[in-house]
Amino acid sequence: MSFDPAAFRRHVGKILDGHARAFGLPDERHAILRRQIEAGDDIHSRRTFPGHVTTSAFILDQRSRRVLLIHHRSLGRWLQPGGHYEPPDDLMGSALREAVEETGMHDLVIDPWHRETGLPVDIDSHRIPARPDRDEPEHWHHDIRYVVKASEQNALRPDLREVHGAAWRDLQELETIAPQGLRNMRALGLVDP
Repeated sequence: MSFDPAAFRRHVGKILDGHARAFGLPDERHAILRRQIEAGDDIHSRRTFPGHVTTSAFILDQRSRRVLLIHHRSLGRWLQPGGHYEPPDDLMGSALREAVEETGMHDLVIDPWHRETGLPVDIDSHRIPARPDRDEPEHWHHDIRYVVKASEQNALRPDLREVHGAAWRDLQELETIAPQGLRNMRALGLVDP
């Protein structure tokens, strides 16, 4: 399957526009990513600086009261599972792949809202520290985020080569990790207020 970087940039641009309209966000919120799209940067490649696309998943339990977080090896923080976008995946598929890889959970399902709208629940650009051992300067991750549901039978088997651990946490923990994502999930009724 071939991959067209220009088509990917256009697709991400449309997602940015739709997401901004859906959640009443100003265009400036994603100014760096928009500039990179306009400049023709290969935002699909993890070797593109000042930033590139990543995807992640807010994995919710069946009652949408808890979120599954992983302890990130490089950053040393509890975060939602995620990682670098890999062409030619679609963005939802990329988030789901990362969720399965890092948690070992199978039968995870993207929330139907995403398929109905074609939009992510959150888009967040954040700085990543330099990694001289990987020849990576400080850069931006433009993280495109989706809600994923886990079944009650889904066994948690974190990949300890990828993460330090994984645990179900109270949904409120997203207030400090991904506050806009939590607000958006609440506004859509995907989680309790």
